[in-house]
Amino acid sequence: MYSEIAANKRKTLLLMVGFAGLVAVIGFVFSKIYGNPSLTLAVGIGGILYAIIQYFAADKLAVAVNGAKQIEKADNPRLWRIVENLSIAEGMPMPRVYIMNDPAPNAFASGRDPQHSLVCATTGLLDIMEDSELEGVFAHELGHIKNYDIRVSMIAFGLVSVVSILSDIFLRAMFWGNRDDDNSSSSGAFMIIGIIAAIIAPIAATMIQLAISRKREYLADATGALTTRHPDGLARALTKIGQAGSSLRRQNTSTAHLFFANPLKKRAFANLFSTHPPIEERVRRLQDMGRHE
Repeated sequence: MYSEIAANKRKTLLLMVGFAGLVAVIGFVFSKIYGNPSLTLAVGIGGILYAIIQYFAADKLAVAVNGAKQIEKADNPRLWRIVENLSIAEGMPMPRVYIMNDPAPNAFASGRDPQHSLVCATTGLLDIMEDSELEGVFAHELGHIKNYDIRVSMIAFGLVSVVSILSDIFLRAMFWGNRDDDNSSSSGAFMIIGIIAAIIAPIAATMIQLAISRKREYLADATGALTTRHPDGLARALTKIGQAGSSLRRQNTSTAHLFFANPLKKRAFANLFSTHPPIEERVRRLQDMGRHE
């Protein structure tokens, strides 16, 4: 388990280095198009500042874009008690607790470390789960926090956002930039870089989401099952979610990898690149754990 935590910390560093390299390359190309070398530095500084902001604020952005609301114990004693008991069992600080008003059963965790973390449940999850099943779901989410998956997920969220912003800037520059006939080569470069930028954003987003390996979900399932000593509870929760469907009304691809189950509408091609393992396989593994207890 400790080796997995260390691996997640290394993965965070690699993601940040890769992010810095990508931003530097984009800034360099952008400076060449405009003939202004200072743009490389400007884009680099802007990217670094954005990364710092993301590091400290990505959890707040994640709950904001998903419309989640923070609660206190009196607002939902059942959910609060389950999260509190699991936190005590794991010897972890109590995360902030949020609820999303959405009929699809789902949940997520976010934050940069166990001391600055949160968990969130949809109203649909609370409606259909028994206590043992809900406990299994949040033992899984606390597993993500304990294993530092949330830090990797948070960095991925920031990377997807900044690449999308740069892509949007390039596309706008392509359509609204200077197109003097005397500078036809520059105009042609504008069009090429705009097309490249439009392609980079979704590819980068997909690659970053794939970096949040399916192994992370299997590990969190195993961590949750070990915490509760009751893998069948989590297996039943997954089965219910598979039957009810986990697609949210508010679709956000940039935060999809944070969720307990895939929150996006199912599309055959997109599922090839999903960061979530098939629910059936997760249930099978948990049932095998139960048989070998």
